[in-house]
Amino acid sequence: MRCPICMRKGKKIFSSIVLDKYCVDYFQCPECAAVYTEKPYWMDEAYENAIVPEDTGVMQRGIVNGVITNRLIRRFIGPGTYLDYGGGYGIFARLMRDIGYDFYWYDKYAENLLARGFEFTRQKVRLVTAFEVMEHVEHPCSELEKMLRCADNILFSTVCYDKGRSYQNEEWWYYGQKNGQHIMFYSELTLKYLARKYHLNYYNLGLLHFYTKKKIPRFLIYILFRGIWCMPFMSMEWLWMMWKEKGSVGKDRAKLMGKG
Repeated sequence: MRCPICMRKGKKIFSSIVLDKYCVDYFQCPECAAVYTEKPYWMDEAYENAIVPEDTGVMQRGIVNGVITNRLIRRFIGPGTYLDYGGGYGIFARLMRDIGYDFYWYDKYAENLLARGFEFTRQKVRLVTAFEVMEHVEHPCSELEKMLRCADNILFSTVCYDKGRSYQNEEWWYYGQKNGQHIMFYSELTLKYLARKYHLNYYNLGLLHFYTKKKIPRFLIYILFRGIWCMPFMSMEWLWMMWKEKGSVGKDRAKLMGKG
């Protein structure tokens, strides 16, 4: 199996049972360190439910990601329109619209339940968010290229494996064999490799990852996102935005009713 990112021949590291019935081989690339499954022939079955029942953190994750995204937009992106790529049921797009950001939704697999009327139809936006996306895709470069056609700034989540330990242990929870949706896994080395490939700057924000064409001083990233003091201040900014933009829900309602 060749690596979907750099096309080098990968080394098989283990086999595991996916969806309680398929024996699947997992490989690691010697060049970019990506870990990936064999060709995922089980995906139609895995996506019978776009969000699996055991994903109990979907609401909490949306709020935490919103707090970080709010600070990133305010400090480095600026006003405009934004896209939540792979937006699930529309939770995140709705949260961000509720605090005044012009967010839109796109997802190939899920039904838009909470951000209806704000489906993505534009060509360019200021920022693409892609939470719980990169580990689900068979061809990461193709997906990244689609995002880059929309924006020069991409904020995304994925849990990087711990070099030398987690990737060789088929019991690592992030492999998610029970639901079968996770098929690509990254180390920080992999994310840096992708950044170089597409001439982007890569910043680790702690919980999230940021690709951008901008150059940002790394000490500023640490001060704003990585220190233990950051989350309380970001949460206060979120609450401030909720109060400041408390009319946004009504504005969207009026717009959808044709009165805005």
